[in-house]
Amino acid sequence: MLGTVTRGLVAGAAGTAVIDAVTYLDMALRGRDPSSVPQGTVDALADRAGTSVPGDGATAENRRTALGALAGTATGLGVGVLASVARRAGLRTGPAAGAVLIGGAAMAAADLPVAALGVSDPGTWSRADWAADVVPHLAYGLTTHLTLDALASDEPPAGRARPALLARSAALGLASGARASLGVAAPVLTSPGGGRGRAVAKAGIALGVVGELVGDKQPTTPSRLDPPGPQVRVAAGALGGVALARRAEARPLVPMAVGAAAAAVGTRAGAAWRAWAVGRVPDWQAAVAEDVAALALAAVACVGGRPGSGTTA
Repeated sequence: MLGTVTRGLVAGAAGTAVIDAVTYLDMALRGRDPSSVPQGTVDALADRAGTSVPGDGATAENRRTALGALAGTATGLGVGVLASVARRAGLRTGPAAGAVLIGGAAMAAADLPVAALGVSDPGTWSRADWAADVVPHLAYGLTTHLTLDALASDEPPAGRARPALLARSAALGLASGARASLGVAAPVLTSPGGGRGRAVAKAGIALGVVGELVGDKQPTTPSRLDPPGPQVRVAAGALGGVALARRAEARPLVPMAVGAAAAAVGTRAGAAWRAWAVGRVPDWQAAVAEDVAALALAAVACVGGRPGSGTTA
């Protein structure tokens, strides 16, 4: 069976071939010029590095064209690998959602650097410009998704997320809103088995949790409501939902969404609790009470859902 990275490279290569074909078809039908954005990006990166593309005239232009094309190929392959890794982690969707998610990721990987480097401003693009960007990337996303499906056809299908799994995802999300590290750490620390390497990894993760518990009590620690605090907690809740879904062999989209939403609620609720406690109880006592609640929620979410516990659904 092909490995995760190899499947991603194959799927990304297929998607890249299709995005090129759709782009050239658009050029043939509309008679438009090829985009100069890839070459402009190469020049912008060279400027940032304090250098320039070597050569004069046509030689330098040929190198810009080649480097721009290679960058596009690297993006296509890289997003394919990321999609394969996400699938391996349990994030599986239908073709339509896969086309949007994978195509959107590839589009972001291509367009965000362009905007950041000042090569082009997407805010000034016309509808035709957007169509010329969106349609090929959707074709890339669909092709990459279908290729991954075909290459991984021997994987057992994931089941539907049951209410018990969603409840555990919500509990872990709430815990993540209080202590962000628990979203990822709790499923790992409660997973069974593993050799010495896994034990060392678990010890490191546990130290990370302890570090957050200690850091939360420091007066210099910024508010969890200051960016990127809320975003980190929501991401942790989402990842926790995916981890619990994978453990239960269920489709992860709904548990991921539930975990993220619960983390957003937990973030606000924890901040509100600490604000309410000011002047009523010492801050360290309010923080410890929140620690206990977060750890209890994480335990309820993860310990009962371990394989062999009888409640993995």
